[in-house]
Amino acid sequence: MQVDNLLARALKLEHLTADEGVFLFENATTAELMYVGDKIKKYHVPHNKVTWIIDRNSNTTNVCIANCKFCNFYRRPKDPEAYVTTIEEYKQKIEETFEFGGEQLLLQGGHHPDLGLEYYCTLFKELKGLYPNLKLHALGPPEIAHITKLEKSTHIEVLRALKEAGLDSLPGAGAEILNDRVRRRISRGKCTGKEWLEVMEAAHQLDITTSATMMFGHIETNYERMEHLVWLREVQDKKPANAKGFLAFIPWPFMDEDTILKKLTKKRDTYTGDEYIRMIAMSRIMLPNVVNIQASWLTVGKQVAQACLHAGANDFGSIMIEENVVSAAGAAFRFTADGIQKAIAEAGFEPQLRTQQYEYRELPAHTRQQELDKTTMIVD
Repeated sequence: MQVDNLLARALKLEHLTADEGVFLFENATTAELMYVGDKIKKYHVPHNKVTWIIDRNSNTTNVCIANCKFCNFYRRPKDPEAYVTTIEEYKQKIEETFEFGGEQLLLQGGHHPDLGLEYYCTLFKELKGLYPNLKLHALGPPEIAHITKLEKSTHIEVLRALKEAGLDSLPGAGAEILNDRVRRRISRGKCTGKEWLEVMEAAHQLDITTSATMMFGHIETNYERMEHLVWLREVQDKKPANAKGFLAFIPWPFMDEDTILKKLTKKRDTYTGDEYIRMIAMSRIMLPNVVNIQASWLTVGKQVAQACLHAGANDFGSIMIEENVVSAAGAAFRFTADGIQKAIAEAGFEPQLRTQQYEYRELPAHTRQQELDKTTMIVD
């Protein structure tokens, strides 16, 4: 294999194998990867806009029986700190989100042993009844697989019921690394990689738009990273012609503060900014059939995320009015609506507010005049 040949093929949007991806990642310079990642980005999004969104990442419950070794957020069912969010709490969160200019609730939780399909359908219907304009970007493949097992049903049947109840789109949560060698060590209680992919295939069959993710930088190999990207690409290839499938891909580095996984691996934030930029570029190269690549400023900070906009990323994600899971493992960066736009402009791009469907929105007037919340200060 030769770097120049592989990069030339990538520029033609050819599908590289996992082995070829590893070779590029380990042998190409950062400048070469950034150049090709940026060129592929411009094929998909030829304008100079970088998108962002206002939403809230709230949790249905912190009760979970999956026992993931990288999670500090979950509690056992009878833990004194265990909770299930009430309708009154949702109303407060949603109304505050609307006041801040958001229209979406990114709603996720744990593998609660007692919350099945009826609970989520009732919840979604009630929330949509109270707030017809609310967008529900909710649950994720591991939660869908968990509910399916509780109901002794199928992914299609569960997703169809949730869509009818008000589900608008499905986040790509819980992918971590899709190879089961890794999953058995870090998230044995979650669905297998194959199940995760099958849930996404089912969602695409029902024309439910989704996103995909990767949490890297722990015990996985470079091959398992590239294999993960190949499997996502294959699912995207299978989607019906009229379906959008994966709207975006978001990779982020493992945050290890006080996690069990840190104690097992004795690793601490071993990724570098350069490695993250290279992974963004490789995401573009390995996923030529996914339009949007998001830089995870929450985990890598402003400067690295800005560099990623020149390596293949075209989206800056959300200001995250609320986020609990990754923050519990050490992510400390925050943005206001004004701050995220300034960061995009500083990098040489035009900030553009979007919806979850990557449609453009007008910026609500009040977000131009004040910062959203004293807790969302920028930390460089």
